Amino acid sequence: MRFALHGFIEFETLEQMFSYIDRQAGRRTFPTSAERQAYGDALLKRGVESRVVSMLWDKPLEVLLTHTNEDLNHEVLRLRKPVFEGQHWRVNSSTYRDAFARVRAKWRKSVNCWSAGSSMHGRVLSNWYPIAEGITSYGASYDSTEHFWQAVKFHPAVTIGNLLTLLDALDPADWKPWVDALDADQKLYLANTYAVEFLRANLTKEKLAWFRKELAAFDRAALARNLQQRDPAGMRFTALQEKILWGDLADIFHLLYSFKAPVRDRLAEHHFDAIYLGDRRMGFVSPEFRALMLEIWKVKYLKMARFGDVIRAIPIALRLEHFLNDGDSPDIPIPIYVEQLNQIRALALAQK
Repeated sequence: MRFALHGFIEFETLEQMFSYIDRQAGRRTFPTSAERQAYGDALLKRGVESRVVSMLWDKPLEVLLTHTNEDLNHEVLRLRKPVFEGQHWRVNSSTYRDAFARVRAKWRKSVNCWSAGSSMHGRVLSNWYPIAEGITSYGASYDSTEHFWQAVKFHPAVTIGNLLTLLDALDPADWKPWVDALDADQKLYLANTYAVEFLRANLTKEKLAWFRKELAAFDRAALARNLQQRDPAGMRFTALQEKILWGDLADIFHLLYSFKAPVRDRLAEHHFDAIYLGDRRMGFVSPEFRALMLEIWKVKYLKMARFGDVIRAIPIALRLEHFLNDGDSPDIPIPIYVEQLNQIRALALAQK
């Protein structure tokens, strides 16, 4: 069963992940050995949670939650000591145990709000949950909050032809050296790890060709944002398609602009220098754009009674969480997303 660090660096076993963390700890610069160890330990925590809170299978989390801390301690004590000894980083038994204990403590009192979770409430609170009557914001209606979030990343005037032109501009370049340079800048990489790994995974020849093939199915004159809006005749795109086609494509363009790629001027011509909504202009990684998520949730949970009932029904002792295979997001990092999710529940409870 595969799991990941930063959503894109995948492993089959924890042993493989240990070796990766050791290499990463060795290629980064730290003032002290203790800080190098702490860097590796932080990656270990992320990887263990990705392994246990799987998008593929509920069993690992079930096993952890149906055993006690004493059971966990007993099993860890049976392991070799240290659990892993690398050239630059090591895992002792207490650190390994604590990584699992942290996941157990967190998910005993949390609901994972994602579209394929085991909890009905979690699925309904997902951005991907389809809304049969549509959700209206800024004068347009969308099939889910995910449709709204991804659609507004495209300027109202951007056409399919514009997007294909931009893909043509990206195609001749070898993007690997450029992404490797972002990786080599330690300060930039550590502050934007998910974004860099996202670009590494999506700027391949194969992935760019896939985007071009998908867009070729539409009229070149069609407006990208309008295509993603609700059609009373039926849903044009699933929430998954919104994310992996429209969302990922927009994120590539916005991130290339943010990281000052050689095609920056071409991206600005087609308004990928910011988010444009009504008379508002917001930076792609700005607090203003991130706050837009809370705005659309206010419509879903405070104005649409049926969704307000769902979010208020979750016991307040349970924290609302969002975890997707250790993936993050360049536009709204998961910790900010989670805080807003719990904030909207507080507003819904206060409203009642």
